[in-house]
Amino acid sequence: MAGGQLRGDGEGRGTSTLGRVIPQTGVRLFVMANGKVDFFNDTGGYGFISTDDGDLDDDEDVFFHMEDVGGPDLEEGQEVEFDIESSQKGPRATNLVRN
Repeated sequence: MAGGQLRGDGEGRGTSTLGRVIPQTGVRLFVMANGKVDFFNDTGGYGFISTDDGDLDDDEDVFFHMEDVGGPDLEEGQEVEFDIESSQKGPRATNLVRN
């Protein structure tokens, strides 16, 4: 199983070689990474965070959407702390905290 991909056990539970898997959902979650907002689209309310998290590929940014974050818009260059959840389209930030 390369790259820490998820696999199911046939009973609705996921397993992973990286991160922590939330029981019954199969969602891989990395707890509290640090990063900086690399790009933000204020019209669409989404952006990407760059991080040095060792579990991600070097060129892989983490997606976020403001409806998941709440509060005022984030700004490019702003430092944040967040959980990383795997999604079908790649890593996604959850539980984001502004630093």
